Amino acid sequence: MNIVYMGTSVFAVPSLQSLIASRHQVVGVISQPDRPRGRGKRISPTPVKEIAQQHGIPVYQPAKIKAPEATQQIRLWQPELIVVVSYGQIIPPEILEYPAAGCINVHASLLPRYRGAAPIQRALMEGEKTSGITTMFMDEGLDTGDIILQLDIPVKDEYDHGQLEAILAEKGALLLEETIDQLENGTAPRIPQQHELASYASRIGPEDEKIDWAQPAESIHNQIRALSPAPGAWISIDTYKTKVFKSRVISNDGSGVISQVVEVGSEGFTVQSGKGIIEILEVQRAGKKRMPARDFLRGCKLQPGTLLA
Repeated sequence: MNIVYMGTSVFAVPSLQSLIASRHQVVGVISQPDRPRGRGKRISPTPVKEIAQQHGIPVYQPAKIKAPEATQQIRLWQPELIVVVSYGQIIPPEILEYPAAGCINVHASLLPRYRGAAPIQRALMEGEKTSGITTMFMDEGLDTGDIILQLDIPVKDEYDHGQLEAILAEKGALLLEETIDQLENGTAPRIPQQHELASYASRIGPEDEKIDWAQPAESIHNQIRALSPAPGAWISIDTYKTKVFKSRVISNDGSGVISQVVEVGSEGFTVQSGKGIIEILEVQRAGKKRMPARDFLRGCKLQPGTLLA
């Protein structure tokens, strides 16, 4: 089967690699335009583009997928199927309706829960104990198409966004293989979504990153792991913006002086939240490297009783 693959982020890489290794032919890849990345803000290819180029697959990077020339390029490739994984733009009807086998998507949630741009991060913020992968037939809505297959994945309390994303990406690639097999065999189901059960996973913004110590310890811990490794939740210590990447809930009960450092220990430092105590285990001060909190404390003489912003 000739396939056009549309994807951009790290999450989309395993599915592309799976298709390349399969009996199918990836005739073209569409990815978002290259953008500045990393501390040096150098223009870098998207993760999906890097893989495609390694395998000699042509790559097309339109600024807007709704532009007429984007549809023309897809028609030149003549795909029988389009696979979309973490692409980042809404696909117009003229592309959705072109391939004979349809346009299918691999989404990192158990739809209809967590439709939208940040399903993994929002699920972690909500403290979900189960996440998963959905493959679906795409329509003009935002993740509203008929479900093909789903796979549940348990979420451990210590998983951060990077860890859970990697697990879901690998499982998504396997589910995509099974989905395409069923499409070819004519056995792929079409299960309409229960739209009344839907929730929306909006894109992460600056308003999501600042830690509010008045929140319960469990909520703060979930925020920290949802934003790790990027963009990172943050606090202010000695007026310096300090990102927090790893934490542990010490207690879910009790209250004290909110934002007060309770103890400075061998692994990190504990802070009183609105409900319970949380231990900070890994941080990064602005302009410095990410490091264990115990190393950070050697250069920052944080004392019990200090109030954090």
